[in-house]
Amino acid sequence: MDITDLKPASLFHYFNEICQVPRPSKKEEKILAYLIDFAKKHNLEYKQDKIGNIVIKKPATPGYENRQTTILQSHVDMVCEKNNDVKHDFDKDPIETIVEGDWLKAKGTTLGADNGIGVATELAILAADDLEHGPIEALFTIDEETGLTGAFELADDMLTGSILLNLDSEDEGELFIGCSGGIDSVAEFEYQEVEVPQGYFFFKVDIKGLTGGHSGGDIHLGLGNANKILTRFLNLLNNKYDLFLCSIHGGNLRNAIPREAVAVCAIPEKFKHDVRTDLNVFAAEIEDELGVIEPNMKFVLESEKPQAKAIDQDTTRRLIKTLYAAPHGVKAMSQDIPGLVETSTNLASIKMKPGNIIRIETSQRSSILSSRDDMANTVRAAFELGGAKVSHGEGYPGWKPNPHSEIVEVTAESYKRLFNKDAEIKAIHAGLECGLFLTKYPHLDMVSFGPTMRGVHSPDERLQISTVDLFWKHLVDVLKHIPAKK
Repeated sequence: MDITDLKPASLFHYFNEICQVPRPSKKEEKILAYLIDFAKKHNLEYKQDKIGNIVIKKPATPGYENRQTTILQSHVDMVCEKNNDVKHDFDKDPIETIVEGDWLKAKGTTLGADNGIGVATELAILAADDLEHGPIEALFTIDEETGLTGAFELADDMLTGSILLNLDSEDEGELFIGCSGGIDSVAEFEYQEVEVPQGYFFFKVDIKGLTGGHSGGDIHLGLGNANKILTRFLNLLNNKYDLFLCSIHGGNLRNAIPREAVAVCAIPEKFKHDVRTDLNVFAAEIEDELGVIEPNMKFVLESEKPQAKAIDQDTTRRLIKTLYAAPHGVKAMSQDIPGLVETSTNLASIKMKPGNIIRIETSQRSSILSSRDDMANTVRAAFELGGAKVSHGEGYPGWKPNPHSEIVEVTAESYKRLFNKDAEIKAIHAGLECGLFLTKYPHLDMVSFGPTMRGVHSPDERLQISTVDLFWKHLVDVLKHIPAKK
């Protein structure tokens, strides 16, 4: 069985089509052109704002003209992560899908079901001629994953609807009515290049095979952070030996828990065998701590050819100590909603940049604005104490739950009627674009739901096939029962 055999056929048809279209964040030109072509092919009205967001409009079916206009919303970009041993160019190669039992996956890369399955669902709704619904505005936003740019820059005149169904959630049977706000904090160390003395052993230490995952939805699971593990080992070496750090790299995207990290180092030749013993002992300790949740974690040490230059040792010391001290993970749980993470931070990436810069990207989230800012300032303090220059992004607001939401009531009643069980009504620690929509369209009544996904933002991303049909039936029924205009 492959993706073309899956049901609902129309939805998976469009998901398969967009898997052929490259759509990395900030490089959405091809998927936007595809959407415009789709609108023209189906004789549907569309408009595009200056930043690139697209709205495709579909009239009400006969008898439903008096219903409120419903906005269906998904983002078109995807997180582009792959395993190191996989050859894949996200700028031009299609996503190769595979079916494993009840799960749809990709071959060594992210699947892009976040939020491609939402995009495909909207297209299937727009193309259908056998559904009952009021007026629809299908909104496709850009660059959600790396800055919420589309939602930030959404034009004031793009939408007329009063109800918004966000199709960017990852647990079937759960209705989300609120989300956290977030902010990015970036630290930069400047360093001098120095020569490594004669008689030094060069080696590469590689931490890989970790699970990774979404820095909002998975932060509470206690997953390993490759950056934290690597710097913990480097701190051990720096305390024992005359260490030179030649290069360091870990993680990739601000909203992904890092799966892999690598450093090239040098220590005096006489200790070359000791460092291998150090890594074996260290690996055993980490496996004892994380082995249950990270069963595929690997620690690799390999000899390297001598490097021409290294980072000066003062910067190396400050960098390692700061990364070791920098917070990562859950800071506080919600006092209002049991089991909901309130505040967290993700030590996301370490990258060497031109101009002798080491750049560290982190992301803070909280459902409370003051706690979000406090967590960002905590990160800032740690890096400034280490001598780094720190800056913060603009940040984005959370979405405060509305206990009197009419569309939440309609959506919950629909689920109960269809499946004879109650949907769970929740808030989510991950960020959604809904909070930003409210800043420009404060009248919107919103709810977020979707099929079940796991491992998003990592090559282990997978979509539970059976839940897609449940999600589809639920959405179709909700559209049929949208309230009348007031």
